[in-house]
Amino acid sequence: MRIAVIADIHGNVLALEAVLADLARRGGADLTVNLGDCVSGPLWPRETVERLMSLDWPTVRGNHDRRVAQDTLDEMWESDRFAHERLSPAQRDWLVNLPMQVSPAPSILAFHARPDHDEKYLTENIVDGGLVRAPVATIARRLTGLDRAVRLVLAGHSHRPELVELPGGPIVFNPGSVGCPAYFDPDTPAHRSEQGSPHARYGIVDIDGDDFGFQAFAIRYDHEAAARQAAEAGRAEWAEGLRTGFISRQA
Repeated sequence: MRIAVIADIHGNVLALEAVLADLARRGGADLTVNLGDCVSGPLWPRETVERLMSLDWPTVRGNHDRRVAQDTLDEMWESDRFAHERLSPAQRDWLVNLPMQVSPAPSILAFHARPDHDEKYLTENIVDGGLVRAPVATIARRLTGLDRAVRLVLAGHSHRPELVELPGGPIVFNPGSVGCPAYFDPDTPAHRSEQGSPHARYGIVDIDGDDFGFQAFAIRYDHEAAARQAAEAGRAEWAEGLRTGFISRQA
């Protein structure tokens, strides 16, 4: 069985289409799992959610999916408000009704950030304003209570590709972000996440009996068009991140 894994599209339908085209060139997958944060961002939220609803993949709700659909306008971050204002009530209902977890195949569990929280990092710690891999014992503690039958965890949220095999299991796989290669989070402690290039990221898991094989891909697409879209929306920091995979502005 082959499972494609995508995460953190953030309204970047150009990056999503590039990932779908690349996956098709590689022979496709038996199943594609979407790890959430589908639309929040100054790009193409309506077009993105329309595409995702038509694909009908197993999809979990990310923290920004929840915020776009449920927060009041004055509580929303600017990117969430941008998406909220461009989505129909039915599209916002689709987002908020997504499950926090899905099990796309036996012994596999998918969620956005952690199994019990959609806004806390699983495999990362915040150090000196950036994200670094957390100690193995810390990651294992964050998975306390996980069903022992789970051998593979699929999680996004940090936008950083990651593969960690915990002693005694499970394996944790984060494919990176499809559509947002860098962001600044001003919440305490303020920090950045930077993939280091503008590529659209996704992953593939090949399952052969009890064995898992992993591939992580970084795909070129028209990131300059996405950056122009963000700049036209007045989001220079998004434009920088989309062009470079790094972010310097604290906005």
